[in-house]
Amino acid sequence: MVNKDPWAQKEQDLFFMQHALLLAQKAATQGEVPVGALVVHNQRIIGQGWNKREQLPCATAHAEILAIQVACRTLGQWRLVGCALYVTLEPCFMCAGAIVSARLDRVIYGASDPKAGAVESLAKLLHDGRLNHQCSVVEGGILSEECGKALKEFFQKKRKNI
Repeated sequence: MVNKDPWAQKEQDLFFMQHALLLAQKAATQGEVPVGALVVHNQRIIGQGWNKREQLPCATAHAEILAIQVACRTLGQWRLVGCALYVTLEPCFMCAGAIVSARLDRVIYGASDPKAGAVESLAKLLHDGRLNHQCSVVEGGILSEECGKALKEFFQKKRKNI
């Protein structure tokens, strides 16, 4: 899944994170917290999602969970070996657990989440050797400012409307 050419890998990561950011913007237009996620296999999007907790209503309707569900259906299996997850916000504990369970190879996220992030901020769940699976993580740096800005603007608008 990882491109052997670091420059090409960075370009690929940027391309897919831009797509995830578009999904986050879609969530915001629907009144959802702007988080977008997609699962990529062999440089092809096989699952995508955006937050739908309010719309469904369901506490587990995070972008990552929805993208993983679609990817599993696309491949016809629950193991997403050889796949990468691109998400605009650092995954929470629930989503990190789903990532481990799905056996994803890589996670690339935009903005850190100091209040709920379970990849680097509050815990390092995806690197925990006690679990049956670990995956590589590319945190921050891939459109992190743009991803963070989308979240800040969303919550500023929310506060003004309350």
